[in-house]
Amino acid sequence: MAKASLVELEAVAAVARTGGFRSAAREVGISSSALSAAVAALEERIGTRLFNRTTRSVALSAAGEKFVAEIRPLLAALDSAVANIGEHAAEPSGKLRINTSLGAARMLLTPLFVEYRRRYPRVEVEIVTDNALVDVTGQGYDAGIRLADAVPPDMIAVPIVPQLRSVVVGAPGYFEGRPLPRVPADLLEHECIRSRMGAGKLYRWEFERRGESMLIDAPGGLTLDEAGLMLEAALAGCGLAYLQERLVLKHVADKRLVMVLEDWTPPYPGLSLYFASRRQMPSRLRALIELIRQSAATEAAQLD
Repeated sequence: MAKASLVELEAVAAVARTGGFRSAAREVGISSSALSAAVAALEERIGTRLFNRTTRSVALSAAGEKFVAEIRPLLAALDSAVANIGEHAAEPSGKLRINTSLGAARMLLTPLFVEYRRRYPRVEVEIVTDNALVDVTGQGYDAGIRLADAVPPDMIAVPIVPQLRSVVVGAPGYFEGRPLPRVPADLLEHECIRSRMGAGKLYRWEFERRGESMLIDAPGGLTLDEAGLMLEAALAGCGLAYLQERLVLKHVADKRLVMVLEDWTPPYPGLSLYFASRRQMPSRLRALIELIRQSAATEAAQLD
């Protein structure tokens, strides 16, 4: 009787789920050649082609569809068993590598990662900041953190900050002798602190009100690529800045900044942790996800 190893079964299920050998290899955590060899070895042993392959696509054969439908619940049961036994494992340890943007790192360092280190001192946390989106799995990260609408569709996402909001602010001194902007088009008559994005493009300020959306090429003689620097420039009276509300609220409360165009800046989907659908998730990542969910539950209870 032909027998299949667990690696072979996981390889077949991953290819069926992701639609490709390369993406399946990243998910399973082995090389593409090793995964392809595992699938081919199983097909040869059972004498049945599980996938129809072309140079452009990989699709399950009729026999493959039936086979995958039968093994999926078995693999799910194994995953559940591993997860359950992991609840009794030792305290999480090792290195947790996270890729995110600098702004998100600033926002989450104290409320999330400092608390995580307090709970799990045996885990070494490494946070790498990139303005551009990177392949977190291919570059060896446990997970990434980005705006929810930027999370790759083949990743599992866990919301951290459900909503964010960007606002326009300026120092009181900047507005001396200048009218407050009432509509986004008024910004064309103001000095704005422009923002250059990771891809090198100038960011166009986004506004929306009652279904009307617009983008403004903010004019100004100062261009920066980091939110902390933009905040400093705004506080110094260099012009208007378009920044995360959480970054400026304290300064607005202290009357060091004035918020304008508030009715044109609605909230949008916030930050999410995302990771590949890998089997045997490291306990250090599972612990971070649990902390995120606990924090969200606590915040929701405080709002009720």
